[in-house]
Amino acid sequence: MKKGYIVLIVVVLIIAGYFIFRSPSTSTYSDTNPSDMDMTPVTPQVTTPEQTVQQNTATAPHSTPQTVTFNVVGGNYYFTPKTMTVKKGDRVVINFQNAGGTHNFIIDEFNVATKTINTGQTDTIQFVADKAGTFEYYCSIGSHRAMGMKGTLTVTE
Repeated sequence: MKKGYIVLIVVVLIIAGYFIFRSPSTSTYSDTNPSDMDMTPVTPQVTTPEQTVQQNTATAPHSTPQTVTFNVVGGNYYFTPKTMTVKKGDRVVINFQNAGGTHNFIIDEFNVATKTINTGQTDTIQFVADKAGTFEYYCSIGSHRAMGMKGTLTVTE
């Protein structure tokens, strides 16, 4: 009889552990096979008239306004990268790639939004980061924002 209780407790612990430690981005609603997604690391590009520089972080350090390009991938229910940093006065270019589902990319404070696009589609927006602060970007489809499909753009002085 004790052996039966021990087996039952082990099974309950295994099931509880699965739900505790599974990835928060796992969703039963995903219509994209993860092996079909392009998971190439995303790095921003800083473009000057003389050169184009690839950086390893989502930060663009410099002293004069430049064009900073971010390749943002969005899927059910995430954005990569989750944070981006630019200097005030920079021209910001966002190349948004949809890796799964129906999504868009919006930053209210700069009055910019991509079109609503489907899996495999891309859209590009650009704007001048003319005010300093931390601003949320998000997907406005359904409850995607509440489910974690958001990030932050920091504009430094």
